[in-house]
Amino acid sequence: MENDFLTVIKEISDRLVQRELRLSVAESCTGGLISHEITNLPGASLFFELGVVSYSEESKKSVVGVGGSLLRKHGTVSEEAAVAMAEGVRKLAGVDVSLSITGIAGPAALEDKEVGLVYMAVSLKDMTESRGMSFKGDRETVKRKASLEALKFLNQVLRLWL
Repeated sequence: MENDFLTVIKEISDRLVQRELRLSVAESCTGGLISHEITNLPGASLFFELGVVSYSEESKKSVVGVGGSLLRKHGTVSEEAAVAMAEGVRKLAGVDVSLSITGIAGPAALEDKEVGLVYMAVSLKDMTESRGMSFKGDRETVKRKASLEALKFLNQVLRLWL
């Protein structure tokens, strides 16, 4: 899986560096794994600005700027929360592109939602794309699979819009 991470991050890097764009990331269920994998690429500082782990509901509100009413209505594990996190961290960092992820890595369900459910979003200046996915496996497996899929999703969005 390590080579898979490096391959997709290199593609993201090439696309962002070529266009002189910067990236920020807001992570919840992955606990910083996406940012860790990005910074494993030498030269990541050329495109990577900020990684935030907003694990609690309070940090989603106070740091990333997700509205309390949105969280009450849709939950912390929702497509709406992922979109708000992506848009919030992009604004917080003052960057061109952001990625967010929120979900349930396990071992227990949360908000009446199953373990392995994950939502991710990519925000650019004028648009935000989101996706929900479900992963099987233990906590570490869900975190790794979700991180890789979020990076692949970012790469897909960048290919379409840049």
